[in-house]
Amino acid sequence: MKITFVLPYASFTGGIRVIAIYAARLQNLGHEVFVVSQPKPKPNLRSQFLSVIRGKGWTYMPEQTPSHFDNTNIAHRVIESVRPITDDDVPDADVVVATWWETATWVAELSNRKGAKAYFMQDYGFPKGIPGQKLEQIIPTWFLPLHIITIAPWMAKLIRKHCGDIPVTVIPNAVELDLFKTPQRHKQEFPTVGLVYKTSLIKGTDIALEAIRIARKTIPQLRLLAFGARKPEPSLSLPSNTVYSYQPSDREIPNIYASCDTWLFSSRREGFGLPILEAMACRTPVVGTPAGAAPELISQGGGILVQPEDPEDMAQAILQICRLSDEQWQSMSQIAYTTATSYTWDDATKLFETALYSVIERFKPEKLANSS
Repeated sequence: MKITFVLPYASFTGGIRVIAIYAARLQNLGHEVFVVSQPKPKPNLRSQFLSVIRGKGWTYMPEQTPSHFDNTNIAHRVIESVRPITDDDVPDADVVVATWWETATWVAELSNRKGAKAYFMQDYGFPKGIPGQKLEQIIPTWFLPLHIITIAPWMAKLIRKHCGDIPVTVIPNAVELDLFKTPQRHKQEFPTVGLVYKTSLIKGTDIALEAIRIARKTIPQLRLLAFGARKPEPSLSLPSNTVYSYQPSDREIPNIYASCDTWLFSSRREGFGLPILEAMACRTPVVGTPAGAAPELISQGGGILVQPEDPEDMAQAILQICRLSDEQWQSMSQIAYTTATSYTWDDATKLFETALYSVIERFKPEKLANSS
């Protein structure tokens, strides 16, 4: 099978990481995989001005931004400018996969030579009050002649709520068990929490940092380990006694997870929430808001689900885990590990492969002719 993934641009985001995992694994199964993307948009003068007055400084944009496709053998073409991707940019293939709401429109307009058309949707926009694309912008893309593949039942339910009983394939994310694995361990010598540092309001880093501040009133020695794809900003500064890892390698990240008593997941909304599974695979219980797949994953006992927009509730959950005996903590740690290891990329990739074959079958010319 010849497969093309169409990206808005390649980066170090979690969504791009999932696409890169599928691309690599499908290629390992013998398929021919090609990725095409725009370059990352550069901020305009207005954005630069707002960044300066907000204390973030002038935004530096390198010619090439790092991404999860770096140091892979996956064919990746970055077109010359920020514009829609067209037939001239895409090879003929069996199936072409949109990966973002804007790319869905581009893929829908490609000729049939470029392949049967799928739409891999990992999220749907930003909640009210948070800058970014809105649900009303996304809904029209669900009506395009594309077979939708998504990562969570709640998104499939949302799509069908607006579009009726259209074909939607649900394939939950998974965890790289060869990478995210650590031996059984005891609680840390000093109480330690961890988080992924992201400045986007939707990720809720501000909620987690406030929860740590509250928890430190009771446990002053509480440590924070954090990592992220960008350096901390003054507007969202990390507290004292924080160990921060800037752009750690994939091999370093499991050690960060495994050095914590609990991992904080504070998103205001999320498609899935891959760090939940990654932390759990490293035997670290998760304290999380009910975003993405968190309710299903955490409710199995490998952590504590907290109220949204409630740093006080998150702080109490942190304290609860820190007060567990070593035996109690190891029991929660084991449940977290068992939960995570039931979601494998081998299983997910097989399901994704099957879905792509179904897309090709569904969009065969003779079937399209019979349905018209």
